[in-house]
Order: sequence, then C-alpha cells, then structure tokens
Amino acid sequence: MSNVTVCVRFRPLSSKEKKDLGDNICIQSMDSETVIIKDEKEEGFAFSFDKVFYEESKQADVYEFLVLPIVRDTVNSINGTIITYGQTGAGKTYSMEGPNILESDEKKKGILPRVVDGLFACIKTSADSTKYTVKLSMVEIYMEKVRDLFDLSKDNIQIKESKTQGIVLSGATEISLSDTAEALQSLSSGIANRAIGETQMNMASSRSHCVYMFTLNQESISEKRVKSGKLILVDLAGSEKVEKTGAEGRVLEEAKTINKSLSALGNVINALTCGSPAKANHIPYRDSKLTRMLQDALGGNSRTALLCCCSPSPSNASESLSTLRFGARAKHIKTSPLVKVSEEKCSKKNGDASGTRDESFEKILEKMSERLNDEDIKLLEELFIQAGLFVDPDSEEDLESAIQDVVQQTISSLMKAVEELRSTVEMLQRENNAMKGRLAVAERCDALPGENADFLHKIFGFLSSFIPEM
Repeated sequence: MSNVTVCVRFRPLSSKEKKDLGDNICIQSMDSETVIIKDEKEEGFAFSFDKVFYEESKQADVYEFLVLPIVRDTVNSINGTIITYGQTGAGKTYSMEGPNILESDEKKKGILPRVVDGLFACIKTSADSTKYTVKLSMVEIYMEKVRDLFDLSKDNIQIKESKTQGIVLSGATEISLSDTAEALQSLSSGIANRAIGETQMNMASSRSHCVYMFTLNQESISEKRVKSGKLILVDLAGSEKVEKTGAEGRVLEEAKTINKSLSALGNVINALTCGSPAKANHIPYRDSKLTRMLQDALGGNSRTALLCCCSPSPSNASESLSTLRFGARAKHIKTSPLVKVSEEKCSKKNGDASGTRDESFEKILEKMSERLNDEDIKLLEELFIQAGLFVDPDSEEDLESAIQDVVQQTISSLMKAVEELRSTVEMLQRENNAMKGRLAVAERCDALPGENADFLHKIFGFLSSFIPEM
C-alpha cells in the first residue's frame, strides 16, 4: 500500500489581482513542505504536503519531483495517474500543458509534453529483447457525457469495468504512437477539440475535465510474455463561484455540472479516508462520470499523484484554503499498485466477439427480468433506447457492471422526478394555505353588519390586487 503523493503549487499574482490588492499575498512559506494560509479573517492555517511549489517554481521542478517517478513506473508496467485540481484560473492547464502543447521553450513546457519525452526516453534505453507499443486516447467529460476528442461523433462513451483491465472506456479511439513528434501532434489535435469558454476570471476557462490515457505494452521476446502499464493524466475543470466568474446561460449550466462532479469527487475522497479500517465503507464512485473514471486511481491498482493549484491572492483566500483542505484529505488515500503480467496469447478476431448489440440488449433485459416486473422491464427498454445504453459485454462480469450502471441511472432519474414532484406539492400547499387565509377573512367580513361588511369587502378586494399569488 502507498499513499497518494500530494503537492501544492502557487502561481504568480495575476495582473488583475495586483491591480486590486497590489502585491499582497495570503500565504507564508515555512519550508519546502509546509505553508501557512490566512483566510478573510486573517486567521492562519498550516498545511504540510510532500512538496510545496511557490510562485518562483519552475515547470521542470514540478515534473521531476511529482511526475517522473510515475512515468518510470509506467514503463515498468505499474499504472499511474496524475491529477491537477484547483479553482478556475489557478494554473492547472498551464501546469499540465504549458502555454502550448507544442511549446519549444524548454523552461515553459508543461507536464504533458515532458511525460511524452520521458516515456520515449525510457523506452529508448530499454533492453533490445523488449518490444514496446504506445497508444494514446483522449476524452473529456462535458456536461456529464464522455466525449472522444479524437472522434467527435463519439459523444457518449460508456465506462465499463473489467476484472483484468480495471476501468475502461468502451469504443474510445486509440492512436498508436511511434515517437515524440507524432505524440505531440496527436495531443495538439485533441486539445483543439476541447470545450472552453470565457469567464471574468479566465479568458480560456476549461469547461470540461480532460483525460489523457497512455497505454504501454511491453513484450518480452525471450520470455514470451506481455506486461502492460497505463498512465492517465487528468486536467480537472476548476471549481467556480458564480459571483466571481459572472457565468450566465450555457456557461452557468456548465459551471453547475463542473461543481457537482467536483463535489462528487470530494465525497469519494471523504469516504475513502473517513471510514473505519475494520469496516467496509461504501464508496460512491458511480455518483459521477469523473469519479467512476478515477475509480482505479483513487482506490485501486495505480500509483497516484495530485497537484493542487492555488492563487496566493487574498481575494481568492477562501478558494485556496478549500483546495488545500482537499489536498490534505487526499494525502491519506492508500492505493495498491501492481505489475500486470499476462502470458502471450493469440488475440481473438473481431468476428469472434460474443454477441451483437441487439443480443447484448436482450441479455441485460433478460437478467433484469429476474428482479423486476413486466412494466419495469418496458420502462427500462424505453430508457435503453432513449439514452443509447447499448453495451457489448464480453463476460458475466461486464454484464453485471452494465446492469449496475443502468440501475444507477434509473435510480438517479427517479430521484430527480421525486424531487420535482416534492417541489410541486410544496407550491400547491402554499397556494392552498393562501386561499384558506383569504376565505377566512371573507367569512369574518360576512359576519359583520351591513355597511361595515361591504366596506371591508372593498378594502380586501383592493389589497388582494397587490398581493401576488403564492
């Protein structure tokens, strides 16, 4: 078991922050591992991490300390994950990509191009008896849908779970890479398809979580066996406060979805770190596409690193404090990275795949019929068709996973419908109470003698025209 490696990086003050508050900052450096941050009330909070990178830190420093060890492990067939986290405009994408993925200035290059360099450098120095293949997939989670950034027609990729492969993206495009230049060009084309938007805090704000997946297969010619390692890099969209970003319309809806998925990520980390070691604790990985995709990274077979990006400005002190608290909790997560080895086998031809989509559809409905009545099965059938939830399970385990996904989505839909119904009932109750109040006043007026009753009825009618319906 190993703990998640957590580092913090403070970017330099922005021009807007300097204009508003000068050179004032809300952090105090204690050493390379400890920082003190002051909130709006000037109360200080101390945090310790594996490493704290301050404003003057270099891109290479972050890569060599946090990322390079994981790159080397991936080449040795140990899965790795690197995640950037923080509020919008805190420097996550700059740390991950640099100013541009094709940046030629060595000092400015981000984590991603350095990872590409590192992977191929390690492969070059490996033994001649070992053959490597490198493949790349790129997706984004936009408005709770997984979209393929290499093929925009694939805009609702399904997440599946396999006992041998862990979490996999069914049907995502994989590009074979032969060298660094080809890898960078492929990354550049994928990044160009990513959803971005303008807010008051960021001219090019990421409106989605972006996931880069490198798969390395290592074939030993002498031993006739294959080892594989997966390296996943996740550039999370930033948490947002609407009053600061000024988000409206579509951008506001995107912000709500981003914040909801980041909240789900926080809930998963809380469940992983707050439960009793002696008692099995439910981990809500299925609450969002993001947490489902990070299931292996946070609680399974992976060596994981988290880079928390923050602003040092007092104007963003509450958001930076929240980010540091997130990182402090994540530091207690334990993972179990293992080397995956398999004997060399002849791969099945595509024509041997078990069952067509229609057969898979029938399989799932048949399995569900053991637990549900006919009306429920008809409802599920309609949901399958509307949501495009067709899968091609290759095993009983994949089938069970697909069923769980359908059940979870159905439960979520029902909970949403119940919430809407509850709101409608509450509104009707308010209207009913208001009508009862008016009726009581009218009855009291009718009980008064002659002219007094007529006068009060006129006054009540006049006042009622100014009272809005509840």
